[in-house]
Amino acid sequence: MKRKLKNEELDRLDVSEFKNAEKTPIIIILDNIRSLNNIGSVFRTSDAFLIEKIYLCGITAQPPHNDIRKTALGSTETVDWAYAEHTLDVIEKLKAETINICSIEQAENATMLNDFKPQPNEKYAFVFGNEVKGVDQNVVDASDLVIEIPQYGTKHSLNISVSCGVVIWDVFSKLKS
Repeated sequence: MKRKLKNEELDRLDVSEFKNAEKTPIIIILDNIRSLNNIGSVFRTSDAFLIEKIYLCGITAQPPHNDIRKTALGSTETVDWAYAEHTLDVIEKLKAETINICSIEQAENATMLNDFKPQPNEKYAFVFGNEVKGVDQNVVDASDLVIEIPQYGTKHSLNISVSCGVVIWDVFSKLKS
């Protein structure tokens, strides 16, 4: 018999422990995300894998907001975040800190996610774009690398929060192995 664990049996960090924990060397950049539920979901996934920071750019809404809170479930209080009007300003700042900028997009000469090999002593910022238009072309041009999630069905894309979860899990697991 397999008994489901209760929340109090999961041995999760409290907010203070989360803030002091060693973070995964991943930064998430949300480029003009319009859905508040997607934003909340990205916060929740980022909390689950100790992501260092989220940058909310352009039209991307900021906490506190009820629709973000609904899916974030408190993770806006744990995961460090900042707002910037222009995504390119964030990219310039992070590049100056020698952080690798990776747009998650379907593009010519993109590296497939399963072929991407993150280096253990490097830090990465992953850019996720608007639900309809994707990552802005200027942001793609400024990126060090474009990574594509392989897809084999009939649809052209994944939901941004799903894409973020897939990328975070893949890179996290590669860095921890």
